[in-house]
Amino acid sequence: MKIHAASFRLTLPLLAAGAWCLAGCAKSGSAASGAKAGEPALTKITVQLDWVPEPEHGGLFQAQARGWFREAGLDVTLVPGGPNALVNQRIATGQADIGQGESVTTLLDVQKGLPLLQVAAVFQNDPSVFLLHADNPVRDFKDLNGRKIMARPAWIFLDYLRQKYAIDFTIIPFNFSVTNFIADKDFIQQGYYIAEPFFITQGGAPAPRYLYAWDAGYDSYGVLIANRDWARQNPAALRAFLAAYIRGWRDYLEGDPAPAHAALKQANDKNTDAFMDFSRAMIVKEKLVVGRDAADSARIGRLDPARYATQLKIVEDLKLLPAGALKVPEVMTTEFLPAP
Repeated sequence: MKIHAASFRLTLPLLAAGAWCLAGCAKSGSAASGAKAGEPALTKITVQLDWVPEPEHGGLFQAQARGWFREAGLDVTLVPGGPNALVNQRIATGQADIGQGESVTTLLDVQKGLPLLQVAAVFQNDPSVFLLHADNPVRDFKDLNGRKIMARPAWIFLDYLRQKYAIDFTIIPFNFSVTNFIADKDFIQQGYYIAEPFFITQGGAPAPRYLYAWDAGYDSYGVLIANRDWARQNPAALRAFLAAYIRGWRDYLEGDPAPAHAALKQANDKNTDAFMDFSRAMIVKEKLVVGRDAADSARIGRLDPARYATQLKIVEDLKLLPAGALKVPEVMTTEFLPAP
C-alpha cells in the first residue's frame, strides 16, 4: 500500500497542476496512433501510476526514455498518481489499460466485480513497512499491542496482524508527513522504505529501523494490473509492453539510470538527484525487483501462482473473501510475460 509521506507533501503542487503524460495525453485504448510517415501505426496504451513519478517507476520510465515502447510499436502514456489515484477503478472503467498497484488489495476488488487481471510484478516484495526509531522498544510485531500507529486504515496487513498475533492497536490516519516521526522518538508509522527514510534523515533524525510485513508472513507484490477485457482483446500489445517494461527495469537496475532519472525530473520537478539516487540504491540493495533471495535478474516481472494461493488464503481467513470465491487463475496470469 503506497504511503510516501514527505514526497507527497513536496509534490502536491505538481498534482494540482494536472496529470503529466510522457508520450502525450491520448485516451486509453488500443486505437492506432502517430507513427512517422511510412511506419506502422502505434498502439496506444495508458498506464496509471499509483504515485507521483519516482524511482519506484524506474522500469517504466527507463523503457520510455530509451524508446523501447515505441520500438515495440506502442505509444505509451504514463499518468501520475497520488493518494487518491484510484488506480483499480480507473483501469476497470477503461480510463487506463494498465496500472501499478498492490496484489492483495486487488484481490478484493476482483471479488467486487472489477475486471482486473494481475499480469506482472513490479516489486517481488512490496516495500511497505513500519518505520521505528532505532531505540524504540518495539522489537517485533507482538510488541505493537496497545501502541498507536500512523497508517492507512485500509491496509489489510493491519487486520492480518491483529488476527495472527491476537493483538490490537490504535490507528492514527496517515497525514502524509514524517514531521511527527522526526519529533517523537516513540512514533511508529507505515511507510515505503525506499522513500520515507530519505526525508527522515533530511529532517535531521537518524535513519529509521523497520518491521517488514513479509517477516510476519504477509508477502504481497507490487504489481502491474490490466483491464481484463482489454488484455484479452490486445494480447500482442500487452506482450510487447511487458517485454519492453522488463527490459527497462533490467537496464535501470544494472545499467545507467540517467535516462529514467531525466524523465522522472521532467515528470516531477521535486525529484532531486539525491533522492533518486537513494531510492534506486535501496531498490537495488534490497533486491525488491529481482527478489530478495534471487541470484540474478531472471525473476524481473515474474509472478508465482503459489504466492497468490497464499494471499487468497490470507483474505479468506480474515473473512474479507468467502472461502473458494476466487481461484488463482481468476486474479492473475503469466501468459503475457516473455518466455523465461
